[in-house]
Amino acid sequence: MCGIAGIFNVGGQSSIDKKCLLVMTRLVRHRGPDDEGFFLVNTQTGDILSCSHDETIASVKRKTKYLFGDFQANLGLGFRRLSILDTSEKGHQPMVSKDGRYAIVYNGEVYNYMEIRRELEKEGWSFFSRTDTEVVLNAYRQWGPNCLKRFNGMWAFAIWDNQNHNLFCARDRFGIKPFYYYFNSSQFIFASETKQILACGVDKTINEKMIYRSLKIGSFIAYKDETFFENIKSLPQGHFLNISDGHLTIEKYYDLNPLDFEKSKLNLEDATLQYLELFNDSVKKRIVSDVSVGSCLSGGLDSSAIVAMAARNLPYKLQTFSAYYNLGIEYDERKWMKIVGEQCQTDMHFISPAPNQMLDDLDWISFVNDFPVMSPSQISQYYVMKLAKINNTTVLLDGQGSDEITGGYNHSFYRYYADLLKKYHFKTFLTQYPDYLRFNQKGNSFSRLIKTIYTLFSNESSIYQNEAKHLLINPLSKTFNEKNIFTNIQDLQTSKLSNFLYNLLMSGQLQSLLHYEDRNSMAHSIEARVPFLDYRLVEFAFSLPSHYKIHKNYGKYIHRQALKRIVPIEIAQRKDKVNFRSPAATLWLKNELRPFVESVINSTSFKQRPIYDHKLIHKIYQNYLKGDNRYYFIIWRIIMLEKWLNLFIDTDDYLLLSKF
Repeated sequence: MCGIAGIFNVGGQSSIDKKCLLVMTRLVRHRGPDDEGFFLVNTQTGDILSCSHDETIASVKRKTKYLFGDFQANLGLGFRRLSILDTSEKGHQPMVSKDGRYAIVYNGEVYNYMEIRRELEKEGWSFFSRTDTEVVLNAYRQWGPNCLKRFNGMWAFAIWDNQNHNLFCARDRFGIKPFYYYFNSSQFIFASETKQILACGVDKTINEKMIYRSLKIGSFIAYKDETFFENIKSLPQGHFLNISDGHLTIEKYYDLNPLDFEKSKLNLEDATLQYLELFNDSVKKRIVSDVSVGSCLSGGLDSSAIVAMAARNLPYKLQTFSAYYNLGIEYDERKWMKIVGEQCQTDMHFISPAPNQMLDDLDWISFVNDFPVMSPSQISQYYVMKLAKINNTTVLLDGQGSDEITGGYNHSFYRYYADLLKKYHFKTFLTQYPDYLRFNQKGNSFSRLIKTIYTLFSNESSIYQNEAKHLLINPLSKTFNEKNIFTNIQDLQTSKLSNFLYNLLMSGQLQSLLHYEDRNSMAHSIEARVPFLDYRLVEFAFSLPSHYKIHKNYGKYIHRQALKRIVPIEIAQRKDKVNFRSPAATLWLKNELRPFVESVINSTSFKQRPIYDHKLIHKIYQNYLKGDNRYYFIIWRIIMLEKWLNLFIDTDDYLLLSKF
C-alpha cells in the first residue's frame, strides 16, 4: 500500500513546482515509509527522467538523478512505498516500462495478479519483477481501460503514456482506495489524500453540502465525487479518467446491474455453500503477502469468520487485534473475542484506549483522516491499527462490506417487510413480522411498526431526505441549510431491500467507512484488506432473493447460515453486535473530555464561526451534561468538525504534522 501524487501542467508551457511535488509525497510518508520516487516528463521535447530524493532507497538513488536538478518538466509523478509484494528495489515506483513509453504510480493490490500475469505471458509479455504493479501496467498496455474489468482487488493508479501524451487514472469498483484530483483546465493535480492537493495552493473554500450532510448523517463523509473542499474532487468508485489534449473525461466502467438482483434460482443450501466457497477464496487471495498478515477481531460474526478462515489457510499462527474498554459489557467484548481466539488458536492482542491518550493523539488522528472524524467508533479502529503496528503486522484483514451486501443494518428490516406488504405476501408477513417485533433488540415495537409503514409508502431518496430534514436536529445556522443533499440516492426498479443495499454500497455510506478504513490503517503504515468486498461475492449476494437475507428477526441470514460452519455457534447466533463501540462520545465528552469540549465551544474561533447555531449547540451540550444522551453524536461531530476547521481551513498547521 502506498501514497501517490502527480502534477500535470497540461498546456506544456510552464514547468511544475518540484518542491510542491516533494511536499505532496512527504505529506503521506505514513502511507509509504519504505521508499520514495519521482518521474518527470517534458511533453514538449518528449524527454523523461526518473528521479530520487533523500528518502529514496540507496540502490535506486545511485541509478537516478536528483529531483532538484536542471531538468524542466511540466508533468511529475511522486510516490511513497509500503513494501508488500516483491520488497526488493524491483518494486520501486514510479515504475517505467522497459521502452520508456509508460510510467505508473499505483496504490493497491490486485489479488489475481498471478493469473493475469500468466495470461499476459502467453501474449508475449515479459516481466522483470514479482509485483502486481508491473502486471497492472502491462495489462493496461495489452487491453487498455478494459484491463480494469479483469482485476480483483483494490486500486488507485495513474499511468502516463509518453507517446500519446495521455494520463489514465482509475479507481477500484467499490472505492476501497482513494483518488482525489483538482483540475482548472490548465493544471491537473492528483493525490491519495486531499491535504496533498491543498499543499499546492489550491483554494480551500469548503463544500457546504458536505458539512451539512455529514453533520446530519455522520456516515456520509464521502459522497459521489464530492469532498469537503469545493475545488477538490474524488474520482468515484468504478470510474476512470483521462487527461488528453488538455481535456478531462470521466467514464464509469463498473456498476451493479439491477436486472440481476434477486434472480438466483439456487435453493438455500446450495446458495449457502456457494457463498462460503466465494468467501473462502476471497480470504485466500487476500492473505498472499511477502510480509506478515493479521486480522482485526471485534467479537462479531464478520471479523470472527475472517479470523477462522485466515487461520486455517495461513502457514503460521494468526495474530488478532482488538479494542475494549473496562466500562461494562456494552464496551467490552473480550468474552466473545476469546471464544474465537481459543477455537482458532490465534495470538490475541488487546488495547484499551484512554481519554487522555486520545487527546494527545487527536491532532494526528485529524491529520491522517483528512476529513472530520464524524464517527467516534473510528477512534477504536485507529487504536486497533496502532496495536497491529506495535506488533509488527503490516497487512490486516477487516470486515467492511458484509452489512451492505446481506442486510446487516436495522433499516434493512423495514424495507424487507414493506416489500412483503407491497407484494401482497401477507402470509409470510404475518408469520415472520411478530417475531421481528418481539425479539429484535433495536428500538421499540411501535417505532419499528411506524417505520415499516412509512417505508412502504416512500421511495428511497425521499427516506434519506426526510430523515435529514425532519428526524435529525440541525446544529447549523439557518443560513446554512441545504435543501437537497441526497441527489445521488437512486430509486431503482427493484425491491426496497435491494434498492437500500445498493445505495449503501454505491452511494456514500460504504465509501465513508472505507475512507476511515484506509486512513486509520495507513496512519500506521498498515495495508487493510476487506474480503467481503470481493466483487464476485458482492454480485452473488445481490443475486440472491431477499428472504435469504432477512428472516424473522435475523438479518444477514445467508451470511449466518454460511459462516456458522466455521465460527463458534455462540458467535453465529449473536444479534446484539455493533461495530467497534467507543465511549468517546457517549461518556468521555461529559467527563474526562469535558474541559476539552468546553475549551472548543468557548474558543474565539468557534464563537465567530458563522455556520453554527451556537445557542442550540450550547443547549444540547448542557442537556447532555444533565443526562440527556439523545444528541451526544451531534456534540461529537461539532467538536470534530471544529478541530478539522482549525487544522485545515483556519491555518496551515497540518503541514507541521506531516513530519516533513
